Amino acid sequence: MATFGTLEKIILDFPEITVEPHFEKISFRVKNKIFATYDEKNNRVTVKLSECEQDNFSSLDSQIYPVDNKWGKQGWTFIDLSEVNQDLLTKILIVAYCEVAPRKLWEQIRNN
Repeated sequence: MATFGTLEKIILDFPEITVEPHFEKISFRVKNKIFATYDEKNNRVTVKLSECEQDNFSSLDSQIYPVDNKWGKQGWTFIDLSEVNQDLLTKILIVAYCEVAPRKLWEQIRNN
């Protein structure tokens, strides 16, 4: 089980993160590109993954699933924070960050 505090702690350890409002959600960005949003009402995070990574992670846990519209077909994926394992969440967030971050930034976390 993960909480918003857990999510925030993991993400804020990544290089050059900004946190900004995004409609009724909180967005996490790198170089002004969104890689994750948090929906407090549903205690759910949405992350940007490749279609392949989306399939891989969705097959591991039923609480990880594609957004059910055209955004889902582009890799946007829901994660129910109340049910997801923290280690799995960390791996997913790293992949989402690396999906949008410039290489010089994602190399910093991939090499740790």
